[in-house]
Amino acid sequence: MAILAPASFGRLTVPPRAQVRVRVSASANPRTSVDWVKETSSFFEQDKRPIMLFDGVCNLCNGGVKFVRDHDHNRSIRFEALQSEAGKKLLMRSGRAPDDISSVVLVEKDRSYIKSEAVLKIMKYIDLPFPQLAFFLQFAPLFVRDFLYENVANNRYAMFGRSDSCEI
Repeated sequence: MAILAPASFGRLTVPPRAQVRVRVSASANPRTSVDWVKETSSFFEQDKRPIMLFDGVCNLCNGGVKFVRDHDHNRSIRFEALQSEAGKKLLMRSGRAPDDISSVVLVEKDRSYIKSEAVLKIMKYIDLPFPQLAFFLQFAPLFVRDFLYENVANNRYAMFGRSDSCEI
């Protein structure tokens, strides 16, 4: 399971043998353990770019993906909806529940980022001036950044609406 490292200010790190226990089916062994890092390693074998997981039916999230794509001229980031099968597997790799759509998640080969940390990390991958802006925003306390993030995330459907399907 992913470990929240106190010195990393909210960064999730994936230990080499991250495991999450999941119930496979009523007839299967309920203690079946899956190594989600190994299970999802194929996502990073041919393409080392990080994967941005986003809520595929959220208008704000879809707008955020479009914004990142428009400002990522090097195509440094890949995208996957949280609701997709690949998204669910990557969530479990990150130590989150497969149905958790409460936060954008940036998954790199060796670690994952959530909430405001994910946003700042994404900003570092895209074009100027966003890496510099991320540099300055990292000095705001994590609890303040995450408080603001959570207030927007918890009200995103009411403020921005939702679509019937993923537009990306």
